Order: sequence, then structure tokens, then C-alpha cells
Amino acid sequence: MTLAVRVIPCLDVDAGRVVKGVNFENLRDAGDPVELAALYDAQGADELTFLDVSASTGDRGTMIDVVTRTAEQIFIPLTVGGGVRTVEDVDRLLRAGADKVSVNTAAIARPEVLWEMSQRFGSQCIVLSVDARTVPEGQPDTPSGWEVTTHGGKRGTGIDAVEWAVRGAELGVGEILLNSMDADGTKVGFDLPMIRAVRAAVTVPVIASGGAGAVEHFAPAVAAGADAVLAASVFHFGDLTIGEVKDSMRAESIVVR
Repeated sequence: MTLAVRVIPCLDVDAGRVVKGVNFENLRDAGDPVELAALYDAQGADELTFLDVSASTGDRGTMIDVVTRTAEQIFIPLTVGGGVRTVEDVDRLLRAGADKVSVNTAAIARPEVLWEMSQRFGSQCIVLSVDARTVPEGQPDTPSGWEVTTHGGKRGTGIDAVEWAVRGAELGVGEILLNSMDADGTKVGFDLPMIRAVRAAVTVPVIASGGAGAVEHFAPAVAAGADAVLAASVFHFGDLTIGEVKDSMRAESIVVR
């Protein structure tokens, strides 16, 4: 049986507002997260991803409140990430209405936390967010040529991105959210070679993120191995609708909901 490919809008939230930039810089206000969530639910989105891009400031109260209000407005699965460090953080977000929780920096600091989370809540609840970029010239290379980054793609870790995705799957995560930091916000298309490399290395679902700019960008990401396609600014600023993206994939004989 062929599983339907999911189309997932992503809300990058800063201080309670949705924002979007290019390579995580020059952020523009894109609206109220609760209103946008309700709009995407009505448009036929399969899931919603909510990333707190200013979580490092420690303002957790606003995030929990916005997550709760967002969850009350939608009937589709909600994934929440940003500043998730502990099993207790996951518990709080699930209780606030999240269906899945995305983990990034905390797992880099202590990979075992992924095992602890997946054991406590189940693999289906835990998503490993991999923010990957091409290794810059002059830096030690990695086997795949992509490295894991932190701080919105600005800080390299030297960790091979494909090997890290494999490690996450071994530690029990249910999905890989694969973000191309090189392509983020550029609207030039998904990083197809990176999607292929991760797809070949893991059996868990892969969500392709970063670079969507036109309807014709989505089907190639699926052909490269993505189980779901995620986009932000093209939806927020009205360039594309969920329906247009699904229609374009149907035209390529891709099964969508």
C-alpha cells in the first residue's frame, strides 16, 4: 500500500508571531500563528509544524500558550519544536496539544535524550530536526559533504548530517525533519541530493524542508525520497496554496490526501 505524501506548512514563531526570512535572516512578519493554522487546516494541510525560533530566550510561557490556542483551532496533527531539551519539555508540549515534538540542539548536546523521549512517549511522537548545510570550504569535510548546524544554520558542528539522521533513527525517533540551510527561504527548490542521501540511509519517514518556491519543486522532492514536503513563506505570503501543491503532485501520479 502506498502511503499518501503529506503537505505540511511550517510556522516559524518569534515572540508569538509567525516570521520568515532567507537563511534565517531579515525576518518578516507573516501573521498570527493561530489564524494561519486555522487557514491551513481549512485549505487541506495534512499536518502543521510550529517552530519557536526564539526559544533560546527562555520565554516558554508564550510558546505554551500559542501552542494551546493553535491546537484548539485545528483538527490535523501538530508538531512543535524549538528549545525542547528534556523529557519534561516534551510532556508539557504534548499536554498543551502537540501531537509530535521536534528536537534539534538538545540532541546534538546529548543524543541519549532521543532514546529517553522515544521510550517515554513512543517513536511516533519524536521528530529529529536536522538542520544541514554543505560543509564550507576550508573546514574539515564529512563523509557525505553535509554537516549538522545549530543557531539557524550559522554554527557548524562537524557532525555528518546523514550519519546523524541514522543515529537518530537508531535512538528511536519516528521521523527526520531534514532542513536544507543552504536552500532555506531561497525558493530555488529542495536539496534533492541531500534528500536522496538521507533516504538511502534511514527507513523512518523523511520530511523535506527548505527551498520550496514553485509547485514544480514538490514532486522532485518526493521522487528523491521524501515522505512529506514542508514549506513556509510560499504559503504564508500567498504564492501557493495547499491545494495547488497537491494538484501538482497528483498530476505527477503521486498519491496525496
